[in-house]
Amino acid sequence: MSDDDDNHLIAERRVKLGKLRDRGIAYPNQFRRNALAADLLTAYESKSAEFFESEALRVSVAGRMRAKRVMGKASFAKLEDVSGAIQIFLQREALGEAYDEFKTWDVGDIVGAEGVLFRTKTGELSVRAERITPLGCPVVPLVKMISSGVAPSRAATWRLASSSF
Repeated sequence: MSDDDDNHLIAERRVKLGKLRDRGIAYPNQFRRNALAADLLTAYESKSAEFFESEALRVSVAGRMRAKRVMGKASFAKLEDVSGAIQIFLQREALGEAYDEFKTWDVGDIVGAEGVLFRTKTGELSVRAERITPLGCPVVPLVKMISSGVAPSRAATWRLASSSF
């Protein structure tokens, strides 16, 4: 990636951050995570789909969006927190306008999701999102952090510092 491409991406991210700030939701502080991805996977990986249909296990997860698959009225995203990653499932029917907003978010953004655990048709443990919240919009794109050789332990500090400009 050239410096011009980097500058263009950073400028685009700053515009997005500015729009979030104008709406007063750039870095909300009221979202509370109650579960880590690894803890959910450890506790519920062996449970069947029928278990989740009979038990409504409500969770709040948060992390960096590492993958995003938009498929019309439904989408999947992979959130990665300090312990690992978990998939969230989003539907326009359940989220309303928040779903359309989600489609504008970028891989690398920090997202919070609240909903119930379930198992997808392919058997993956996931969170069926009933509420999603943008928690952060890092200015430096994720690809730039990885390609620049920033150590994973320093990436969070660098991300927070770069987001405050």
